[in-house]
Amino acid sequence: IAGALFAGWRWLEAHPEHNPMAPLEVDHPAGWATATKLVALRSDIPACRAVLERGEVAFAALEPQGEGACARPDRTRLSEFPLAPDTPAVTCPVALGLEMWRAKSVEPAAREILGSEIARIEHLGAYSCRRMYSDPDAAWSQHATANAIDIAAFVLEDGRRISVLEDWDGNDDRARFLRRVRADACGFYSTVLSPDYNAAHADHFHFDQGGRFSGACR
Repeated sequence: IAGALFAGWRWLEAHPEHNPMAPLEVDHPAGWATATKLVALRSDIPACRAVLERGEVAFAALEPQGEGACARPDRTRLSEFPLAPDTPAVTCPVALGLEMWRAKSVEPAAREILGSEIARIEHLGAYSCRRMYSDPDAAWSQHATANAIDIAAFVLEDGRRISVLEDWDGNDDRARFLRRVRADACGFYSTVLSPDYNAAHADHFHFDQGGRFSGACR
């Protein structure tokens, strides 16, 4: 038993992405513990930003804004991430998830499946002070604190535009690319919702680090 435990510990040391006790690093692949560690960083903004710094990811730490349910004490903006039409301020764990997803999933999948580099990633927004589905009786949305972002499309360097709305259905390379990056995002976010979830997500992927729907990957 002792030998098995020692071997298991050595394996975890060699695979920090699966080790919940190992500090998170930008260059770690997605593992069993990655999404959990990202959510945990919500309560330690300096530690989250330290991960970005260690990974040499350019970002700006912005002043807090808002109050009440829509207070945003953590406003982190990636400085060089290829988002369009702008780069919104989000929580640090959302920003860190975006950076890891881009490097570990989106760019490799674009090269492998579509034969091109990514030029930009289009989004529908991050911050919106509202309840879920704008229902006054629902829980507050993760968008209320910019702890979420909605991804709508990917533009390749060769000019092609891969849209969640237009290209999700089917079996061609565009659909295969979208399904790959959706599935991979589940390793970096506590909640990932797509057109497979409901009609409200027909035109985008919703990513958040709320933890409420941990394990939701549809």
